[in-house]
Amino acid sequence: MIKSRKIEWLKTALIVLLTASALLLGWQTRIFNDIVTIIPFFGSVAELMWGSASTDESVSPQIREAARPISIVITGADGARFGVKHDTETRNAVYDRISSIVGEALGSASAPTEISEEEWRDALSGLGVYFEYMTAVRLSILNGWLGVRMPDSMPDMTIRRVAVAIGEDRSKIYFQNNESGKFFGADTSSAAGKAQELEIYSSNDVIFAFESGTAGSEYAPYLLIMHERTHPDVRAAAAGSTDEIMDITLRALGHGNETYMSFPEADGAITRVGTQFRIWADVNGRVIYRSSENLSQEDEQRVYSVGELIERARIIVADTIGSTSGNSEVFFESIEYGAGGSVSVYFTYYIAGGRVFLFEDGYAARVTLVSGMVMETELIFRNFTFTGDFTSLLPEIQSLAAAGGEFMLYYSDTGAERLHPSWVQK
Repeated sequence: MIKSRKIEWLKTALIVLLTASALLLGWQTRIFNDIVTIIPFFGSVAELMWGSASTDESVSPQIREAARPISIVITGADGARFGVKHDTETRNAVYDRISSIVGEALGSASAPTEISEEEWRDALSGLGVYFEYMTAVRLSILNGWLGVRMPDSMPDMTIRRVAVAIGEDRSKIYFQNNESGKFFGADTSSAAGKAQELEIYSSNDVIFAFESGTAGSEYAPYLLIMHERTHPDVRAAAAGSTDEIMDITLRALGHGNETYMSFPEADGAITRVGTQFRIWADVNGRVIYRSSENLSQEDEQRVYSVGELIERARIIVADTIGSTSGNSEVFFESIEYGAGGSVSVYFTYYIAGGRVFLFEDGYAARVTLVSGMVMETELIFRNFTFTGDFTSLLPEIQSLAAAGGEFMLYYSDTGAERLHPSWVQK
């Protein structure tokens, strides 16, 4: 009996050894490169931020979406529409179900051609889906967020609006160039079988502004007009003490085990100084971090795409303010190029489909990178929750006429505990 057990143990050990050898050989020969592109990054933030860059896209960490559409419209074969804009939970459920329709159409698109606005509007009236982003984003970045590779024939224009029209056999993709305002369409290899994904959505009678005939609609023709009048009140607070939010920030940036000196200030703010960083936080949740580490020559030679820079910033934001934000979401807002090759990536809080404007600057986070390395961050740790109360606002169709153009739901956070929604012009 003992001899039999030893034999079985030796067999098991041999299998483990052979498996480990095969895996090691696989990594060395890079036969698993394709797997790396689809498995989410599981390492620490520090490993990603300080790891070597590579020009081989197949071994880059997965680029995840840094923003989702602020509006989604699904149009049935009979022209009936379902739209969602302010219900975040429903918006996310719809997006998770149908985003592959847009991704597959974008990933298989032929070279686009300019089309008339009439053709664009016809596409919005037929069977298909429509996404509108709050912030303009380049197609090369959007394709990464949707998990596809954009064809070489696709120009890298900046868009806010994209639609997929599903035909009898194939789909066609449409988008509007945000800079020129021109419209483009492209044939795709995406099959029409995706139409069945849309059958579960029943009409809630939403319309586009151009269909309303309302004064001002000519200045915001593709604004989605919803029928709800009430929007939630929000409770806002700092998302932790100064020590707590500094600890979160330092762990996210790879300084969790480093020693530092702490300097309390009279107003409750605290400064910590380490050998490689300086960090400051106040009682309202604002944290400012600066790295004191110098870039090496190797660091300066690293090259990152815009999508990779946004992703590096997104990971920092997700692991800091994104983890303490309550009922809100944190979305990519913009990217800004500064002196010395620095790039600053900005993020904003959204709740119930409304933008949260914070203090004097408005944004929720700013991450500044040089050669892909985080040199400075400004993070505002705020926690937003629903109070259970609602505020009635002017109906959107009337607000369109009053605004004379595009408007949006808005919450202003200047440190007050309770935030009320309002309409503001974009």
